Amino acid sequence: MEYVTVANTADFTTENKRKITYEDREILLAKYEGSFYAVDNTCTHMGGSLYDGKLEGFTITCPKHGSVYDIRTGEVVERGKIFMIKVKVSPIRKYPVEVDGAEIKIGI
Repeated sequence: MEYVTVANTADFTTENKRKITYEDREILLAKYEGSFYAVDNTCTHMGGSLYDGKLEGFTITCPKHGSVYDIRTGEVVERGKIFMIKVKVSPIRKYPVEVDGAEIKIGI
């Protein structure tokens, strides 16, 4: 596995999440309680951008239908709903994160 620099810790002075594009991947990089987490930015239901969703604690909510993912694991915490019917979603990919000085690196 190769680690690539995707951001700087100074990028997180006012916001706790960023959307990163690396090659053909969109990755959500989030900070919570001093630690950084990286997951695919795309909801597995209808491709909603998780960056546009709400980050609360260790979870990110898709803005399209409300599916909730754990940013530590990529696992589905709660399936979203359309007209009271729960949608089908799968876990999202999680990337390992290392902080080297001020550089934030993810394992690809």
